[in-house]
Amino acid sequence: MQTQPIKKEIFKKGKIQDVVIYPLKKFVDERGWLCELFRHDEINEEFYPAMAYISVTEPNMQRGPHEHVEQADLFCFLGASNFKLRMWDNRTDSPTHQNVMTLFVGADNPQAIIIPKGVVHAYKNIGSEKGVVINCPNRLYMGAGKREAVDEIRHEDDPDSIFRIDD
Repeated sequence: MQTQPIKKEIFKKGKIQDVVIYPLKKFVDERGWLCELFRHDEINEEFYPAMAYISVTEPNMQRGPHEHVEQADLFCFLGASNFKLRMWDNRTDSPTHQNVMTLFVGADNPQAIIIPKGVVHAYKNIGSEKGVVINCPNRLYMGAGKREAVDEIRHEDDPDSIFRIDD
């Protein structure tokens, strides 16, 4: 699979093949709530998580855009804030190459999103509270024993990046 940056004007709004979106349902009772994030009987084996981590993003702060060469991410947006998530299909071998997709997820719309390798992605906390995101990627960060290079192409480090989350 080859990826390459392409000009912004070439991207068009549309769904991206292999991106999986499913609602996260909270089961509420007098003790609080519980939410299943993933089940092996509901996702393809290639996306089975290898690890999990949680992050907190401050209001008006952004993570990304970046992409992975081998890793797929399974992001879970539950709240306590809301996020704007943008994805760009940068895979030259994809039938939806050059599509851009934007979702609004989090407290008001709890969702899990599987983002396959080669799809550039970024999210921004658009709420007024700290936002929690759980990621269950299908690869270990830096490989077993943290002895490998980080699988990440960091477009956010390029001030001239064509991948912009703010319209």
